[in-house]
Amino acid sequence: QVQLVESGGGLVQPGGSLRLSCAASGRTFSRYGLGWFRQAPGNEREFVGGINWRGDRTNYADSVKGRFTISRDNAKNTVYLQMNSLKPEDTAVYYCAARQWGVGSDSDRLYEHWGQGTQVTVSS
Repeated sequence: QVQLVESGGGLVQPGGSLRLSCAASGRTFSRYGLGWFRQAPGNEREFVGGINWRGDRTNYADSVKGRFTISRDNAKNTVYLQMNSLKPEDTAVYYCAARQWGVGSDSDRLYEHWGQGTQVTVSS
């Protein structure tokens, strides 16, 4: 069983940056592919980006490509989402998710474990 805890959300001005962290419990973190998703009020949850269990492949939604970067530190059991050039439309609750031997899929149905989410608000 893996428990995920996100942190790092907050209020930021348009054009600013934030780094989200997702810390995982357990000793098998390196076996897990991770995904970041977000959900804005009134919208469905959408894929942001993912990283495979090896950590050598990432994929991103078109809306964040070139602005967001996912990385992982297996020694710290943590996955990060670096968000640059933030826009008001990036405002949402951001969730991390994990799947054993996962490839960082864009399908939320494939993930086995979810964090509680962290709020990101981009506003002047």
